[in-house]
Amino acid sequence: MQIFLYYFLLFLIYSFIGWIIEVISCFIIEKKFINRGFLIGPYCPIYGVAVLIMILYLTQYKDNLLTVFLLAFIICSFLEYVASYLMEKIFKARWWDYNDHKFNLNGRICLSNAIMFGLASVVVICFLNPIIENLIIKIPDIVLICLSIVLLILFIADCILSFNIIYKITRTAKEIKRDSTEEISRVVKQILSKKLFQRRIFSAFPSFKIIGNLKNKIKNQNKKQ
Repeated sequence: MQIFLYYFLLFLIYSFIGWIIEVISCFIIEKKFINRGFLIGPYCPIYGVAVLIMILYLTQYKDNLLTVFLLAFIICSFLEYVASYLMEKIFKARWWDYNDHKFNLNGRICLSNAIMFGLASVVVICFLNPIIENLIIKIPDIVLICLSIVLLILFIADCILSFNIIYKITRTAKEIKRDSTEEISRVVKQILSKKLFQRRIFSAFPSFKIIGNLKNKIKNQNKKQ
């Protein structure tokens, strides 16, 4: 139990660091604060998952920076591609799109991001993580357990609320009678952006759009009516 809570705390820490990186990147481009990420809280779970995998499997290579970079390059790209694919299949929407980036793969991943992930992973595995782990080890066990349990409860509640919001988005899309994917996406945003949490999702994922499969399903439903 304690080892699970230990890794969960590491997961949250790196999810939070990932969220900070995303927010800073968006601020540089958009010149405004945007709460990035799929969940409402200040964390991006894909970063936490990626770093945990690298901690478990790449720490043994920390004395070889090139090996860490290359393996992280592959692992992070794979995870981002899988995350994009699964979110599209589950929620019937494309959440980010790199088609305007050079050397992208189906708009799900791109070379520039993969390089940045590789470089960041070298910093994390070789320099940052040893410091963070030493700090966590110094936390008394009872404090670590209580803190992790509270954060776990909040995280689960956030997941439930966020998935409910996404369900409303996809349900609204199915109810809209439009032929164009872009038009459906626009109307969905127009209808749901009036509410705070749903508006946050669209701000966090400006490339959000309903995918073709859902569009075709909607058109078929309309023909039957």
